[in-house]
Amino acid sequence: MLRELRVENYAVIDNVVVEFGAGLNLLTGETGAGKSILIDALALLLGEKAYSDVIRHGAEKATVAAVYESDDPAIADVLEANGIDGAGSEIILRRDIQANGKGRVFINNQAATVAVLKALAPRLAIVHAQNQAILMFDPPERLALLDAAAGVNLGAVGEAFARWREVSHRIAELEKGEQEKLRLVDLWKFQLKEIQESAPVAGEDQKLEAEKRVLANSERVYGAAIGAFDVLYEVEESAIARLRAATKHLEELSRFDEQFKEALGQLESARITVEDVATTLRDFADKMDASPERLAEVEDRLAVLDKLRRKYGKTLDDVLAFQQDVAGKLSDVENKDELLAGLRKQLASAAAKYLDEARGLSKRRYEMARKLEKTVEGEINDLAMKAKFKIEVSGSDEEGNWTAAGFDHVAYLISTNPGEPMAPIEEIASGGELSRVMLALKASVEAGRLHSKGSDAQRSLVFDEIDTGIGGRAADAVGKKLKALSRTKQVLCITHLPQIASFADRHFLIEKHESGGRTKTTVRPLSAEERRSEIARMLSGASVTEASLQNAEQLLKTNA
Repeated sequence: MLRELRVENYAVIDNVVVEFGAGLNLLTGETGAGKSILIDALALLLGEKAYSDVIRHGAEKATVAAVYESDDPAIADVLEANGIDGAGSEIILRRDIQANGKGRVFINNQAATVAVLKALAPRLAIVHAQNQAILMFDPPERLALLDAAAGVNLGAVGEAFARWREVSHRIAELEKGEQEKLRLVDLWKFQLKEIQESAPVAGEDQKLEAEKRVLANSERVYGAAIGAFDVLYEVEESAIARLRAATKHLEELSRFDEQFKEALGQLESARITVEDVATTLRDFADKMDASPERLAEVEDRLAVLDKLRRKYGKTLDDVLAFQQDVAGKLSDVENKDELLAGLRKQLASAAAKYLDEARGLSKRRYEMARKLEKTVEGEINDLAMKAKFKIEVSGSDEEGNWTAAGFDHVAYLISTNPGEPMAPIEEIASGGELSRVMLALKASVEAGRLHSKGSDAQRSLVFDEIDTGIGGRAADAVGKKLKALSRTKQVLCITHLPQIASFADRHFLIEKHESGGRTKTTVRPLSAEERRSEIARMLSGASVTEASLQNAEQLLKTNA
């Protein structure tokens, strides 16, 4: 549920804070007051693209923030997956849009990305914009809407399709360019032989480089090691001898004052460390092979490895990866027939798996289409229409129709007048009819979601002028439908119609003022008396009459 929306320096809005509640939240105001700007601002918090031209003139940035309340575990999963700490049931979103086109996103006061907002959006709110009624009936949305009603998960069919396509591409790669591959076989064999004969080992060059440095400076290295060993251990006044002497003095001192016992232990530890270092230096000097022959061997081996790196990769790891890749290509060519036979078996298995998943999905869609079309037809006719409605699921399981979402096509058909044939809704319905059909669809689908998934009840439904193109009895029916939806979900709606506004649980007025030579939009909740005046204005226009006030009062009483 959206608890609070804060908008600063966005378009004509200077600074607005709106506190929403449960049920039906209605926003009204004069045309051009900035009602849809609030919905646009909310859409930014749901991951919509931001543009710097929305920043209020004279400001450095625009800020949109919201506080949502939800205990949906899916939200917690998204936050955890992106390293964002939760804040109980509260989700705080903020997005800054800067004049240079850049922006910043914060979730629970922690830096985040727009991608995380998009991941959270479906669990927080569904926004239906003014022109979305037509968009709702394009092919992908038609299918998605039916799937949402059926509560289907496309994961299994998508994975099966991906596996089938992967194997298909592998077979195609093996079968195409056969002559070109045969021409490359000799080259691949030469490259593989050259690398195998050299037998490089990962990290070998680094070890040899270190050994080369020692061998090339053997006299200096030996002298440094023996010199350090002598100073630490061998000479009469060595570090070890001095430490032993100091230890004896401290032993004597600690007999009289126990505070030096700890220092005695530290000194003993230092002596042991020095002895270990001295032993390491001695062993290193004893094992040194200063022969020119070994230096030559190391340099020759490094030259071989350098040649491999110049030809097959920047590092020995790259060379080894190249070797593995070439070996795989040769294996594919040499065992092509056997490999293809195996892949074709895999393809047949993947195709069978896909068809099983896709046919099962198609069956569920057909079943849901029959149920949903009856529900939607009833909802449509509740909205002051006399229409026949049908959801047509078509498509064949031929390979050319396979997709990650199955092989079905969905059409929404309607007859808005008795005796008229059915046709695709986007072709024959008027703007007002489209709005009502969309509301009926959404009411039916959301009711189904609520029944099957409790967490979906927490999402807000946002309607931006759902009343486009309707009036009179239809407006009253739409208001009742929105009110019914709001009993189980939070609904936010912008409307121009007094019949719809009269159903509000919370009524907000959006106004545009001029102050100090600047235009400013404000939003405020209305009291009972202010609601009556606002609905009267919506009924009669600029001049509020006593008759319009009485009509407004009657509307409010009827739809309370």
